[in-house]
Amino acid sequence: MNVKIVLIYILKTLGVIVGIVALYVVLALVLPLIEVSAEDDGQPKDIPIYIYTNGVHTDIVMPVKNDLQDWGAKVPFSNTKSKRTDYNYIGIGWGDKGFYLDTPTWADLKFSTAFNAAFWLSDSAMHCSYYKTMKEGDDCKMIMISRDQYKKLVKFVEDKFDRDQNGNFILIPTDAVYDVNDAFYDAKGKYSFLNTCNTWSNDALKAAGQKAALWTASDFGIFRHYK
Repeated sequence: MNVKIVLIYILKTLGVIVGIVALYVVLALVLPLIEVSAEDDGQPKDIPIYIYTNGVHTDIVMPVKNDLQDWGAKVPFSNTKSKRTDYNYIGIGWGDKGFYLDTPTWADLKFSTAFNAAFWLSDSAMHCSYYKTMKEGDDCKMIMISRDQYKKLVKFVEDKFDRDQNGNFILIPTDAVYDVNDAFYDAKGKYSFLNTCNTWSNDALKAAGQKAALWTASDFGIFRHYK
């Protein structure tokens, strides 16, 4: 095989890669603009949930406890550094374990972490954070949902947790928590550039019959529908 043929193969390969990246960028810009409408099940909307972003990860925030679900029994307060039991809300997000544990900010991002996350090469995790109060703003929006919608949301979230032989969520022992109110747990599924933490949160909203983007990799794709 001469140099000319090798060069042609290299150029073709690069062309394919550039084409895939360009297509991804176009879809990442266009698909979030397409709204999936909320479903009205005819029931009173009396349970508050929130969508919250830290600029990187989007969480679904729910009441710690009501007559339908007690998150404190499944995500023990004792697994947080504070060990306080007076929190009123819990935020839960799914994502790449490497991103969660090694990349608290974009400045901490390593090429190896990004590469492994993008191409299905690392494990996933659930990040659970407790809060006393929630304050609405550009990074936090409240949504009122019905009891049946909340049941569907809870099932969607719970189904993403890995469980031990006794059915309990599996705590990830680590000091790489973001604050005194959070903990990480093993999760199902593989993170990728097609299936991000924000994609999961967007799908959680769909499961609960709420407004969402057709597909999104970013928090922008979610929050633009709640302005």
